[in-house]
Amino acid sequence: MGCAPSIHVSQSGVIYCRDSDESSSLNQTATVSQGTAALHGLFIKTDAADSIPSVRACPSRLPPAAPRRQHRGHPARTGIRAETQTGPAGLKQASATEVQIGPMRLTQDPIQVLLIFAKEDNQSDGFWWACDRAGYSCNIARTPESALECFLDKHQEIIVIDHRNSRYFDGENICRSIRATKPSEHTVILAVVPCISADEEETSVLPLLNAGFDRQFMENSSITACYNELVQIEHGEVRSQFKLRACNAVFTALDHCQEAIEITSEDHVIQYVNPAYEQMMGYQKVELIGKELTELPKSDKNCADLLDTINTFIKKGKEWQGVYYARSKSGDSIRQHVKITPVMGQGGKIRHFVSLKRLHNTNESNKQLYQSHCDEKNTGDNSQSESHSFKYKNRRKDSTYIKSITSQCSDAPSVQSRRYSSMARIHSMTIEAPITKVINIINAAQENSPITVAEALDRVLEILRTTELYSPQLGTKDGDPHTSDLVGALMTDGLRRLSGNEYVFSKNTNLSHSHLSVPNTVNDVPPCIVQLLDNEESWDFNIFELEAVTNKRPLVYLGLKVFARFGVSEFLNCSEGTLRAWLQVIEANYHSSNSYHNSTHAADVLHATAFFLGSERVKESLDHLDEVAALIAATIHDIDHPGRTNSFLCNAGSELAVLYNDTAVLESHHTALAFQLTIKDSKYNIFKNIDRNHYRTLRQAIIDMVLATEMTKHFEHVNKFVNSINKPVASEETSSHSEGSDCECTANIKNFPDNQTLIKRMMIKCADVANPCRPLELCIEWAGRISEEYFAQTDEEKRQGLPVVMPVFDRNTCSIPKSQISFIDYFITDMFDAWDAFAHLPVLMQHLANNYKHWKTLDELKCKSLRPPSENNN
Repeated sequence: MGCAPSIHVSQSGVIYCRDSDESSSLNQTATVSQGTAALHGLFIKTDAADSIPSVRACPSRLPPAAPRRQHRGHPARTGIRAETQTGPAGLKQASATEVQIGPMRLTQDPIQVLLIFAKEDNQSDGFWWACDRAGYSCNIARTPESALECFLDKHQEIIVIDHRNSRYFDGENICRSIRATKPSEHTVILAVVPCISADEEETSVLPLLNAGFDRQFMENSSITACYNELVQIEHGEVRSQFKLRACNAVFTALDHCQEAIEITSEDHVIQYVNPAYEQMMGYQKVELIGKELTELPKSDKNCADLLDTINTFIKKGKEWQGVYYARSKSGDSIRQHVKITPVMGQGGKIRHFVSLKRLHNTNESNKQLYQSHCDEKNTGDNSQSESHSFKYKNRRKDSTYIKSITSQCSDAPSVQSRRYSSMARIHSMTIEAPITKVINIINAAQENSPITVAEALDRVLEILRTTELYSPQLGTKDGDPHTSDLVGALMTDGLRRLSGNEYVFSKNTNLSHSHLSVPNTVNDVPPCIVQLLDNEESWDFNIFELEAVTNKRPLVYLGLKVFARFGVSEFLNCSEGTLRAWLQVIEANYHSSNSYHNSTHAADVLHATAFFLGSERVKESLDHLDEVAALIAATIHDIDHPGRTNSFLCNAGSELAVLYNDTAVLESHHTALAFQLTIKDSKYNIFKNIDRNHYRTLRQAIIDMVLATEMTKHFEHVNKFVNSINKPVASEETSSHSEGSDCECTANIKNFPDNQTLIKRMMIKCADVANPCRPLELCIEWAGRISEEYFAQTDEEKRQGLPVVMPVFDRNTCSIPKSQISFIDYFITDMFDAWDAFAHLPVLMQHLANNYKHWKTLDELKCKSLRPPSENNN
C-alpha cells in the first residue's frame, strides 16, 4: 500500500485502480462520460459503461486520499469537466427492504444519496465511501443547477449539502430551491456545518430548519461517522417518509370510496373527510377541516342519550355502529348507518376516530318507492290515473296519499295550490317518526294495488294508528275472570275513579343499619351461610333457606358474594366496606313485613340476574359496565315497595302517584330513592370514585332497567326483543349453517347499543318474574307469597272504599292455580321462550313445563290452594 497505485482508463470511461502490491483490482470504480459535451455539466453514462461490472472497495483497506480522489475520476486527473458524478455500485449493493405500515406491506428500493459539494475534499470523500459501505447509490453535484436537475431526475431519499463555506454557493438557497419541488416532500436534507472550538458557543439550528433542512452534521471526515449518520437517517426519517409516501395510495382509495368517511382526532376535531362525505353532507372540506364535531349542527331526531352511548363505547376503544341522524348543510336530517372505529396510537392511547357513513337502506328504499310512484303518476295516462284515484279515494277516504293529491290539483286556484304545496312539504319533512314513514310507504303501495290488497292495507293502517301497538287486545278468554282481572290490573294503571282517601306513603327511609348483624368482609361470614352460598351459582339455589339463616336479610350476604364474583368493587373503584355499607342501607329500606316484595325477592332477582349474566350468549353481548348496572338494578329494583300495586296507589291518590303523574309510580320511586340513599353519605356512596361520564352512563342503564320492570310496557319490550334480537339472530344462524360457515353478523346484531339495551331490559324482566321457572317447591312458595300480598291489597281496597283492582284475589274465593295458569299463559311463556332462544337456558324451560303441569292438575281437581288436597291434609 505504500506504492502509488497504477491508473488505467478504459475506452468505456471506467477507471481501474490497482495497488502495486495487489494481485487484483480494488473494489473501486467510477464512471465518467466519454465525451466533453454535457447538459448543465451532467455526466451521461454510456451503454459500454453499464456493461462493465462494478467493483466495490474493501472497507478494511480504503485507498489513501490522493489516489481515492483519482479513482473517482476527478476532472483534474481525467481532463474532463464535470459537475455531477455517479458513485460506485458495490458487489454487495443493498437489497430492497420490506417495510410494514399497518396491514400494508411495502418494498423499499436501495437508498439513493445526492452529495452537493462545490469542491472535493475529505468530507465529501467521507460521505462518498460511507455510501459505498452502506450499499447506497450515490451522486455528487458541484453546482446548484446540476444538483437540482439530478434530484428531479432521480428523486434521492437523502441529500447532503455542504454548508461550511458560502464562497462557492449558498447552501440554504439550494435547500430552498429543492424544497420548492414536489418530490422533495419525502426527502431528508442534511446540512454539513463547520466544527466549532470548545470555547465557542454552538449556533441555533432554527435557521437551518426554516430553510428546509432536516438535520445538521458537524464536520467529520471519518467514513464511520458519515456511515453512522446515513444509516441512522435511513432507519429513522427515510423509513418514516417512505411510509408517509405510501399513505398517498390509501388517501387515493379513500377519495374514491363510495362510503362517506370522516377522520377526527381524539378530541373530535375533524382532520379529513372524503368526497363522498362532502356529497352526502353538502359541505366542502375547507368548511370542516379543523372544526370540532360539537360545532356542527345536530339533528333532533336522535335519542337524547345516543351521543353519550356512542362516547362510552369509543372512549373504551370499542367499535360502535348503529343508526344516527346527521344534519346536512342544508338543514336536512339524514339517516345514516354509522360505524365508528377508534385508532390506537403512541402509548396505546386513542389518537383518531374513523367514521364510515352510508345512507340507511330503509331510507334509500323509501326514496326509490316514492320516486317510482311519482314516475308512474307522471308517465301514465292522466285520465286513467284520475279515474283510478277518484275511485280509490272514495274507497279509502282520509288515507289518500298526499303526493297524489298535489299531482292531481296542479290546475286548482292559487290558494288551493299553496295549501297542497304546504302539505307536500310537510310530507317531505325530515322530522317524520318511523311510524309515519311506515304509513307513507303503505299509502304509496296502495295507490296502484288491487282493491282487495288496498282494503287489507286499510285495516293495517287502522291498527298502526292506534296508540297501543304492542299491547294485545285481550278478550274474555273462556269467560275466565282470573285472566281478565290479572292481566287488566298489570297492564293498566288501574285508575278507575278518584278517591278522597289518600294512601299515605312512608317518607321515613331507613338509613340506620347498625342493628343488623352483617359480615365485615366477604370472608367474615358464618359457616352455615358460607355452606349455602357455595351453591349460589346454581339455578336451583334455595333463597328461602338463606332468608331463614340470615333472619330475613339475605340481600347483604348474597350481594357480597355475587358482587365479588363479578368484580363490582373493582369496577366502581370502591372499597369492600363501602359496598357492604351500601348493601346494608338498601336492604334496610326493603319492608320485611311484605309477604312478597321484600329483600328476599330482591335477593332472588339478583341471583337470577347473576345466573343470566353467566350465559355465554349474554357475556358475549354485554360489557363490564352493563354487568355492574344489571346487578345494581336487580338489587334496588323494588326498594321501599309498599306491598301495593301502582293501580292501588293511583286510585288512592298517594303522594307518590301525584309526584310521578300516575306513570310508573313505584318504578320511578325505586330508582330515585336508591340514588338518593347512595349519594347521601360518603360511607355508602359506591359511585364516589368513578368519573362523571361513567357514572352518567351507569345511572342511565340502571334507571332504564328498573323502569323496564313496570308491566304496562311488558309486551312492547318482549316484541322489540323478538323482532330486533331473536329473528335477526335466527336468520343469520340459519344462513350460516346452510353455507357451512360461522356467522359473523350475529355478534354485530347483538352489539348494537340499542340491542344491548333490549337485552338488559329482557334480562331483568325475566329475573323479576322468574318464579314459575324455579324448582317446584320454590315456585309454590312464591305463588303463595304473591297471592297473600294481593289478598291484603284487596282487603284494604274494600276497607277504604277504593276500586278493587283485582276482584278475583279475594282470599275467600280465589283459585291460586287459575291465577298462576293465567299469568304463565299471558306473560311468562312467550317471554321466556324468547329469552331461552337467545340465552340458551333449558333448565328454566324444564322447570316451567313441570310447574305449569302442577297448576293444571290442581285446576282440573278444582283445587284452589297451592297443593293437592292429599298434601294439604298431611
